[in-house]
Amino acid sequence: MKSFLLLAYKLSTYNIKVIFANKFVYFVLAAFLFFGMIITITIFEDPNFNEAVIYGFLVFPGLLLIFYPLAYGLQNDDDSKMIETIFGIPNYRYKVWLVRFGLTIFVAGIILVFLSIVANITLYRFNILPMLGQVLFPIAFLGSLAFMISTLVRTGNGTAIIMVIVSFFFFVFAEEIEYSQYNIFLNPFSEPREMSEFIWLNVIFKNRLYLTIGTGIFLLYGMFNLQFREKFI
Repeated sequence: MKSFLLLAYKLSTYNIKVIFANKFVYFVLAAFLFFGMIITITIFEDPNFNEAVIYGFLVFPGLLLIFYPLAYGLQNDDDSKMIETIFGIPNYRYKVWLVRFGLTIFVAGIILVFLSIVANITLYRFNILPMLGQVLFPIAFLGSLAFMISTLVRTGNGTAIIMVIVSFFFFVFAEEIEYSQYNIFLNPFSEPREMSEFIWLNVIFKNRLYLTIGTGIFLLYGMFNLQFREKFI
């Protein structure tokens, strides 16, 4: 068991270095700085904090953490001449990139726990685990979408442009779809006044269900695209 745990630790730390291109510390600092910046801006604009505001504080640092690893992962492997080696591993598409996806979400979740603790102590008292669970839905969805797109366009910059366009679309129509079950950035802690609690809970359930199904579909389609090794080598 000790050897297994040591092997798992070394494997995880190695993959984290690969995922974040040996710049893990910079990503952590960027997440905390971004978190501090939006808190500072909000304090000057609206000092009334609640769970809905905290949710928004946590989503965007989480997206910042997962964006680069999942959008540029394939390109980094190609640039480092590692993609041929990875394709040579039996069932590579399930053992390597799927593990990296899981590690990326896991690391983002750990960092968000620390950010949640900071917000819980300094800003507003809330239940950390339910908040973190809700935050991970859009993060995992957009992360899997970025991964799938990267298997189609095969470049990090192209993936980044498409993801920016998708995010921009939802921001442009933010008011129209704010309480829609199809809104990726639906805030489950911002209950509309004109909607009954039962209907609102139903909207949240459907939204989270759609995000979960979408995450699974994007991952499966991305894995399917990785079967055609000729496109990547």
